Amino acid sequence: MPLKNPKTIPAIPRTRAKTVSKIKAATPREKEPGIEYLCQFYFSTDKTRETQKYCISLSTVRQFSALNYEISVKTLKVKNSIDISILGLNTKADYINKHGAAECVVCFENLYGRHTINIIKQDGSINSAVVDFNIYKKQIELVKVFLPHKTNNRNFCRFEIADDKFNYSKKGGW
Repeated sequence: MPLKNPKTIPAIPRTRAKTVSKIKAATPREKEPGIEYLCQFYFSTDKTRETQKYCISLSTVRQFSALNYEISVKTLKVKNSIDISILGLNTKADYINKHGAAECVVCFENLYGRHTINIIKQDGSINSAVVDFNIYKKQIELVKVFLPHKTNNRNFCRFEIADDKFNYSKKGGW
């Protein structure tokens, strides 16, 4: 029995693009509270370009042993607000499996003063922190950690300053 020749091509639905603003506007589902992510702030030096950078490291609390994962994120910086949207986990193309957490590092070159860092999950949950970056004193201060006023919001991220990851170049004047 031969197949019929279609007269029209069937329409294939398009996937919806997830932007930071659409994820931010979503209403999260109720879940039991628990820390899933660790967000660390530190200064770093790029030795190839000889520049000083402000890094935000995001890692999972859960340790993975079967595959090496990394966190995929989308960032949006508007004035003194930085939105980091967590899109999911991707596997790394490594030959050797290592026991460890999934991690992502986002670096900026010109952060001065107080900035609001928003960590946003796919379900719309948001955790925020106000961080003061002071390049002259060579310090980062965690001013305030808070949950924005939104229904069903929960605490899923812990914020801290990573003093052990700081590295300064002598050439850059630090």
